[in-house]
Amino acid sequence: MKARTITEAKRFEDIPNVGPRVASDFKKLGFKCPKDLRGKDPLFLYKKLCKITKSRQDPCVLDVFIAVCDFADKSLTRPWWFYTKERKSKYPEI
Repeated sequence: MKARTITEAKRFEDIPNVGPRVASDFKKLGFKCPKDLRGKDPLFLYKKLCKITKSRQDPCVLDVFIAVCDFADKSLTRPWWFYTKERKSKYPEI
């Protein structure tokens, strides 16, 4: 069962929209626990992940990061694809 707030999340996988792959990405980015995601900028995280992996990540990864940051900061639990339209208008270069 997924957490309803970031304080309930003990593992990254407890966060809505996060599975093993995204949890692994957060660990690559240096995060130790879900609470560390509070106040983070999803575009910064996306660009940093691209740099770390030396590969352009799928833009949907940014959608997931936006969803996770909204969850961490506002306890919003929308599906990641809800943010695709926002990402395309806010970050057209991605």
